[in-house]
Amino acid sequence: MKNKPSLKGFPKTRKQLAIPIRQSPRVVENEEKNVCVGQRLRELRISQGLTMRSLSGMSGLNINTLSLIENERTSPSVSTLQLLSKSLQVPITEFFQIDHADKKLVHQKHGSRSCLTFKHSVMEDLAAGMPRFCAEPIIVTLGPGADSGKSPIVHTGREFVYCLEGRIAYTVESKTYLLEAGDSLIFEAYLPHQWENADPTPSRVLLVLCPLDERDQPKEQHFAR
Repeated sequence: MKNKPSLKGFPKTRKQLAIPIRQSPRVVENEEKNVCVGQRLRELRISQGLTMRSLSGMSGLNINTLSLIENERTSPSVSTLQLLSKSLQVPITEFFQIDHADKKLVHQKHGSRSCLTFKHSVMEDLAAGMPRFCAEPIIVTLGPGADSGKSPIVHTGREFVYCLEGRIAYTVESKTYLLEAGDSLIFEAYLPHQWENADPTPSRVLLVLCPLDERDQPKEQHFAR
């Protein structure tokens, strides 16, 4: 991270918070309904009236690769999904939608959520299946060295962070806040902000993004870097 916040003066150990670090959640498929990324890619491509050849030209991926993905013969990397999401002009999470019918209630069992993996981090969507509305709650597991990238993040609405395990350094308008287990932070999301895992072990946070503009994609800004 460019101009990383200095953690000098912060304690290096958590003497009063002897909370064990759980293992990072597995990247799993929903046990009730499998996530078929290839099938979803085909649906998105056809709905936009695109041939495989035209999508190949737009994304820079060869036709053979697209065919393998759509036929579920290979799993695309995050970087490949980023190319496809940019070409199709949809958020990367669109490839992991399981049920497109609007739901009024979603009950998720621990260990059965579909997860998205990013560099040094795993994101669990707590509202998967619900129509997008105001708040987007997610649990994020950040590996050692994980951060939000070189450039500060800015989006609409508010952002709420609750540290579950480990230590997260959140920098908002050049001021750094060290969040340990049980600590929280809420702020107007138009304020430039960045984050990093301040521990040599995985840290976990509950992150609630509350964009005001439905065109805003704060998840992408936070994790698809």
